[in-house]
Amino acid sequence: MRTPVDLPLSLSRESAEPLTAQLAGRLRRAMLDGALAPGERLPSTRALAAQLGVSRTVVTEAYQQLYAEGWLEGRHGSGTFVADLTPGGASARQEPKRERPRAPAPPQPPPGAIDLRAGEPWVRDYDHAAWKRAWRRAADLPPGASPDPYGLPRLRELLAEHLRRARGVVAGPENVLVTRGTGNGLDLVARALLGPGTKAGVEDPGYPTARTIFASRGAAVVPCRVDEDGVIVDGLPGDLRLLYTTPAHQYPLGGRLPIPRRERLLAWARSTGATIVEDDYDAEFRYDVAPLPALYGLDPARVVLLGTLSKTLAPDVGVGWLVGTPELLAEVAALREAVADRTSGPVQQAVATLIERGDLDRHLRRMRLEYARRRAAVVELLGPVSRLRGDTAGLHVVAELPSGLVPEVIERAARRGVLLDSTARHHHGEPRVHGLVIGYGSASLSDVRRGCRILAGLIREGLGG
Repeated sequence: MRTPVDLPLSLSRESAEPLTAQLAGRLRRAMLDGALAPGERLPSTRALAAQLGVSRTVVTEAYQQLYAEGWLEGRHGSGTFVADLTPGGASARQEPKRERPRAPAPPQPPPGAIDLRAGEPWVRDYDHAAWKRAWRRAADLPPGASPDPYGLPRLRELLAEHLRRARGVVAGPENVLVTRGTGNGLDLVARALLGPGTKAGVEDPGYPTARTIFASRGAAVVPCRVDEDGVIVDGLPGDLRLLYTTPAHQYPLGGRLPIPRRERLLAWARSTGATIVEDDYDAEFRYDVAPLPALYGLDPARVVLLGTLSKTLAPDVGVGWLVGTPELLAEVAALREAVADRTSGPVQQAVATLIERGDLDRHLRRMRLEYARRRAAVVELLGPVSRLRGDTAGLHVVAELPSGLVPEVIERAARRGVLLDSTARHHHGEPRVHGLVIGYGSASLSDVRRGCRILAGLIREGLGG
């Protein structure tokens, strides 16, 4: 067993920063600088607390925070270790670049590989004429001298109408603020609502970037369990300032939060005063099921709705939206001005043209049919060898497998040129659901079929079939 590293750390009781936040920050810096290497064993919470002269709770909470962000990993009966930060490492994370300036960029798929990891849409099939027309229109307009922190008024009006058509959300332009995408919107909400000492709930398993953003704003991240339908309302803490949830297609397990549970969730928020942040990241894509109403539409006073064009058009577009009360939007707009955060004016102009001319709606209809074909191929080929979750909506499914089989399948698939992701890194701590998160957005239909055939064969071999 590797000897724990001797950490030259010190904390200041005179600082306004809490001791837990100081310790977590110093450990992050040590990992970024290479003073703590991947696989390094950390001291036990008791030993480090004694070394620093602080309570064990301080060390435990700092470790828990770093577990939540993916910096640390536990090995049963062995202790706490620095996670692998290299591309493709077991604990690779998705988080804002500004929080990890020295971290390596995400790995690019090798030439010829079939990328079945979740998160990316198909960007090679779009209306070239419509795209060029939108940019010509943007180029005809003069650049703005003073960007509106709310976004272009014309685009806000068009987005409000788009949300009414696509999601049944009734909101006016006064309720819409244009962002650079979901991550930017989530960070703006975190800036407005969170701070040291506040608690933010994130689904477990859930979106790793949400955990990272909330932690970067000083909040304590609280894991909130989910089941096959979504977040479990019974047992939610009463002291959360904010709860991040993905009710249309829970990430990554794929549940659709039923109406009765949505109503109980909103009742919980009203009774506790918490704000619900609803990430509607791929709600436009659903198969064989009727759409469920957005949480925002059921209680606009308690819910903030986030959306993005990353899944519908392309991540590179960099336009999303935040829908909330005028009071919250005023606070967010003031924060944006204070830190010079803005969404590109020409990009907003181009997106406005795409919406106004109906090009975005036509693209959505075309891609729904295309993704439905890929989803059907995944279900046909993998359904017989694993239990699939989340196949009624979105751009990914989860294939449940025995825990010991998952790393073996991922490694063997990679050798065959198929890239896969597991459910493990989406958990706050010890994984409870074991399997593969299979994305079918960025690969062609033929590649989805070929990759799933390879994967099905590997699963059968691993199961002894």
